[in-house]
Amino acid sequence: MARTTTATAATTAPIVLASNRGPVSFTIEDDGTLTPRRGGGGLVSGLSAIGTEQESIWVCAALSDGDRAAARQGLTDPDVHMLDIDPGTFTRAYNGIANSTLWFVHHLLYDTPTKPVFGANFRREWASYEAYNRAFADALATCAAPGAAVLVQDYHLSLTPSLLRELRPDLRIGHFSHTPWAPPDYYRLLPDDVAAQVLSGILGADRAGFLTERWARTFAQCCEAVLGATVSDSLAVTHEGRTTQLGVHPLGADADFLRERSHRPDVDARLAGLREAVGDRRTIVRVDRTELSKNIVRGLQAYQHLLRTRPEWLDRVVHIAFAYPSRHDLPEYREYTAAVLRTAQEINDEFGTASWQPVILHVNDDFPRSLAAYRLADVALVNPIRDGMNLVAKEVPVVSDTGVALVLSREAGAHAELGEDALTVNPYDVIATADALHAALNMPQEERAARTKRLAEASTALPPTGWFLEQLHALTGDQPEVQE
Repeated sequence: MARTTTATAATTAPIVLASNRGPVSFTIEDDGTLTPRRGGGGLVSGLSAIGTEQESIWVCAALSDGDRAAARQGLTDPDVHMLDIDPGTFTRAYNGIANSTLWFVHHLLYDTPTKPVFGANFRREWASYEAYNRAFADALATCAAPGAAVLVQDYHLSLTPSLLRELRPDLRIGHFSHTPWAPPDYYRLLPDDVAAQVLSGILGADRAGFLTERWARTFAQCCEAVLGATVSDSLAVTHEGRTTQLGVHPLGADADFLRERSHRPDVDARLAGLREAVGDRRTIVRVDRTELSKNIVRGLQAYQHLLRTRPEWLDRVVHIAFAYPSRHDLPEYREYTAAVLRTAQEINDEFGTASWQPVILHVNDDFPRSLAAYRLADVALVNPIRDGMNLVAKEVPVVSDTGVALVLSREAGAHAELGEDALTVNPYDVIATADALHAALNMPQEERAARTKRLAEASTALPPTGWFLEQLHALTGDQPEVQE
């Protein structure tokens, strides 16, 4: 069912990382050659923190035709083990279960009068999800040295820890959830056997990590309600004779990278363009994927209410909204992107003048432009319905040139660390969000600068390298050498 690169099939390493997306991707050029591209993000930065003298392997899925070709030809790096999983199996596991079921449950996204419907098609998708997780468990069992530390990432691989435990009981296994965790009543929308299997799968790990204590506690509550597990005061979950310790590791922003990258020439050029478009007006900035949970439409509606009820802001503020496409192979996401575009246009049609465009909306991904907007923002709007962490809320204060007022949903994981210096909103309350935007726009400069300093300090308390090594140390009890 899954072919793997021969270069690493017999390799064993003391540290193994597993995730759906790996540190490298391949593009097939017009002449048929394969071009690798190194990935970014916290996991890549985290793994690079391990000293080169400590052998490590990253097990990931081939996501594209280029990745599959590279896997079959054995072209990946020796420390990357890329799984060539049958495309149909992968699609059903990734789109059908991970992104259309588990993601929807944990972010409370279902329109419950009509969805979900768990019928025969769901069971076919679930079988593929099991097969996908089994492929990872088999590969990890092959790659890991005796007693190795294996860190399994996220909701795509919730069954992998228990499957790997059956194959290799000698391993130290960790699992980390980058999403929120649904409360028991909502989590039990899942079929009873599936709900139990997901929890038992993660409990195959020695440690299960979460971004906030809130998500760790709701996971523990689900274990109690669904499995009848016992939970200690220290959040140790015991079920069927095994105990899994829960841990909290709040991933932070990479300050050094962000500050250096945000002052390169390409960012300066985009900043100049934004300043020309905005003029001397104030700015409200949001940067998000067009992900249902990010709540972009209600954010736009709150801005619309602000302009309707606070006429003093007419022609004095611009909402810069970067909403990058996400999961457009799912119809719900295509419809949501259309709603974002429609709402922005309605605001511009209602209030725009020959010299003032109230909303500047871009839906194509441009990281330098996002950094430019971070630097320019007077107000940052981060109002998700529910979010495991939300790194944008942490990144903007780090990059801000003159200080930013953060309007932050209480349902973002980042609120646990940043709430004291943010203006907190209920993400469903458009009027209250409009009031918070008004207060943020009126915040005195000295207060805004002081809050930004504290926000930046809290946002960078556990950068990606520290976040990864903290988990590794908690799992093994040994502090690895850090690569300088």
